[in-house]
Amino acid sequence: MAAVCFMITLVLYIVATVSFLSYSLRRSEALSQVSLGLTAVGFASHTFVLGARMFAASSSASPSFSDALSFFAWMIILVLLIVELRHRIHVLGSFMVPLALVSLVSAAALPDTEPTLQPVFKTLWFHVTLSMLGAVGFTVAFVAGVMYLIQDRFLKSKQFNVLYSKLPALDFLDHLNQQSIVVGFPLLTLGIVTGAISAQFARGSYVSWNPEQIWALVTWLFYFIVLLGRLTIGWRAKRAAYLTVIGFACVILTLVGVVLKGHSALS
Repeated sequence: MAAVCFMITLVLYIVATVSFLSYSLRRSEALSQVSLGLTAVGFASHTFVLGARMFAASSSASPSFSDALSFFAWMIILVLLIVELRHRIHVLGSFMVPLALVSLVSAAALPDTEPTLQPVFKTLWFHVTLSMLGAVGFTVAFVAGVMYLIQDRFLKSKQFNVLYSKLPALDFLDHLNQQSIVVGFPLLTLGIVTGAISAQFARGSYVSWNPEQIWALVTWLFYFIVLLGRLTIGWRAKRAAYLTVIGFACVILTLVGVVLKGHSALS
């Protein structure tokens, strides 16, 4: 049943992605409601899948890398729905649903024989939840940064097209960018700390300096500098947007490093 719901979720996210992208290029507001409805139904199905996997992980096998990626996609959609309910920014789905889809497709692409998470990661719904929540915060900051850069370019080139009319104001996007980092950074910090403590109990060492841990620390340091610059020096607007786009690459490299390590364990 969970496998069927997973496929249903995947199909719904694919259709929602196409619908949202069509909405961003057309003036039909009805498409936004259709897209949001598809996403909400997909989210409900996705929630069932994660609930079933959590039960299976607690009763038998340890959680897998695909579970973590699926959880990441689920949280992206959750944040999208929350922001949509509060601010009614329909075009946000055109950026966030495709990211969730990529994460879910990556989870589906992992082989059935993939290894479970190492002992340091067995507290998935605590350590990885905190880390993934931090990553989602940075994902929202990335999306806000990309939207800011697009809107800024439209304004400077005076291209007042359909997408321009649907993008939020620059001040709002800059605020969303900053608040996402403010929320995401302490969550990532807690995720790294709990992971280090778990590693100490499992391996007798807080840090083993493997690639994914190094990238996680690089990501933490990068966003620490960005957050410090925003709150003290006053980095804003375009500079902050570019930095969060660069920082998101560190987030992706960390996730890829975890997955690649899992594949190397199979050989």
